[in-house]
Amino acid sequence: MAHAASTAISAAVARHRALSDAQLARYAVTALIEEAQLTPKPALVDRRGSGAHRDLDLATMLRSAHALEPTFAALARTARRRGEPSALLRAELAQIGRAGEQDMLHATGGSNAHRGAIWIVGLLVAGASMTGDTAHLNASRVCALAAQIACLPDRFAAPADSHGERARRRYQVGGARREAQDGFPHVIDIGLPALRAARANGVDENAARIDALLSIMVSLDDTCLLHRAGLPGLRTAQQGARLVLQAGGSSTPAGYTALVALEHALLSLNASPGGAADLLAATLFLDMLAHHDASGSSASWNI
Repeated sequence: MAHAASTAISAAVARHRALSDAQLARYAVTALIEEAQLTPKPALVDRRGSGAHRDLDLATMLRSAHALEPTFAALARTARRRGEPSALLRAELAQIGRAGEQDMLHATGGSNAHRGAIWIVGLLVAGASMTGDTAHLNASRVCALAAQIACLPDRFAAPADSHGERARRRYQVGGARREAQDGFPHVIDIGLPALRAARANGVDENAARIDALLSIMVSLDDTCLLHRAGLPGLRTAQQGARLVLQAGGSSTPAGYTALVALEHALLSLNASPGGAADLLAATLFLDMLAHHDASGSSASWNI
């Protein structure tokens, strides 16, 4: 009797602590919104304007993010119901993601605001929903579950022919697919550590997030950049981001000057680091989960 009561109490506490599907979806949408609003980002849509994107602006990005909330909730709900990665779950999530793309395109009038984010953040939502008790969440576990899903084949997918997929094939890079299959190294090993290091050094939150974006850009083979400007665009972005960080980051006078120069260089090439922006949104999503604990105490990740 005592053991049964203890088990029931533990289960109730776990349910209380677990993030609901709606909460996970809300965090995902918030991450997309906060990434879009972050300013100044080099050649990306932000509060100042459209950057290198002629078919996007901040209002469009926000409409897209809000339109995806039901998609993220459905991804979380389906992954939670299945409980573990499987070929069936992969197929179901892919179907939900494709429907979400149509919702995005409807909300944006046909512009691709968040196709990459549906894949990247959506997989993390699915991974987080399968971990259960938030007291035992860690970013590595969420990413590992998401990676297991990403490694499974989508049996019902049509041959991919997106801009990113064409760039991936042409330049022989991994792209968003490989990033997910490898367990999101640019989030776990670069984005989150850079964000937390900047905060620990007293950098304000806005600049800390910009520096996290730049840290991701330094080593990412960004297919958005490759599609729009080829290898010159990729090298310009990587080298320019490195210079900003070497100058002390975006919050320092020298770093800000380097950031402005980077943006001018990217705009001259009509290049935009959209892949890095998606991974920053993923970083913000996991960072948000790290600060959630329904018991009222502060949760922390074990990375």
